Amino acid sequence: MENFQRRFLLALLGYAVHRGIDAKRLCELSGIDLKELQLNEAIKYDPAVINSLWKNAAHLSNDPLFGLHFGESMQLAALGIIGQIVQSSNTVEDALANAGAMTPLITDIFEMKLERGKTHFTIHFLYDPAKAERLPSAFRHMADYLSVIVVHEMDGLLLQKIEPVAATLPYLLGNQHEYERILRCPVIKSKEEVSIQLPNKFLTEPVLTANYAMQQHLLQQISLALKSTDSENTLHKRIYNYLLTNSYLQLVSQESVAANFNISTRSLQRKLKEEGVTYLEIVEEVRKTLAINYLSGKQYQVKEVAYILGYNELSAFIRAFKRWTGKTPSEFTA
Repeated sequence: MENFQRRFLLALLGYAVHRGIDAKRLCELSGIDLKELQLNEAIKYDPAVINSLWKNAAHLSNDPLFGLHFGESMQLAALGIIGQIVQSSNTVEDALANAGAMTPLITDIFEMKLERGKTHFTIHFLYDPAKAERLPSAFRHMADYLSVIVVHEMDGLLLQKIEPVAATLPYLLGNQHEYERILRCPVIKSKEEVSIQLPNKFLTEPVLTANYAMQQHLLQQISLALKSTDSENTLHKRIYNYLLTNSYLQLVSQESVAANFNISTRSLQRKLKEEGVTYLEIVEEVRKTLAINYLSGKQYQVKEVAYILGYNELSAFIRAFKRWTGKTPSEFTA
């Protein structure tokens, strides 16, 4: 059986690297042998070790919202799990039920339950208060992560931007605005509740299985593109890799990227200027890489690629592609 805990931890480490953290050091501080994690497909870790990993990741990134930002960044990294959910689901309600069954494969702190009301449904993440007290870092970061991943993965399942009605979390929020930006709804402090509430209309929506095939292809292409990049750890390179791995549906805004790297938009602009590049130039690099990889596969129409890369007009994409390569998309694929 697939070791989803291991896959999740590797994704977490991959995100930490994007944040400028040395993965080996993070693992050493947390009592994890990085090589063993990479090679041993059957490995399992004690909850205390996972708690330490979350705690050290937040400390080294200087980001108390590390779990929240990790969830925002993880659309593609979650595909190993999302793929299985999509393949066995016809509707969003099916997908959420299957996701609930798989949640314990990632964490032993939470269980997921769907409660349907007259006009809205609520996704509850149930937990043992004793475990939450014993493993505070894992509890808080995983609660943030699970709340975000539900909203953002539903985007991919339905090809639309989902806006929940409300979210509840059982602790004080250090940055209310950031929580509400990422979760796209009011976030309320509740005594013992981790939940997301959404309109019932989404439950009967069909899951776009063809969309999953496109996600799989993109994931494969991004993996190849990342392997071809050098190990340079500049902010430019880290943002490039971050955008590349989070480019599905739309390219991330400059403000969201700055928040994810736990710096202000102005600081991001200043640091990039020192490296001789602008954010828009990095976006162009990412779009060029993805466009070439997509069209090289000859599996998708030019208009589909244009849409995925965020172009509202096909003509704008054609002009951009010719500027990048000297050829139109049709000439490139001929």
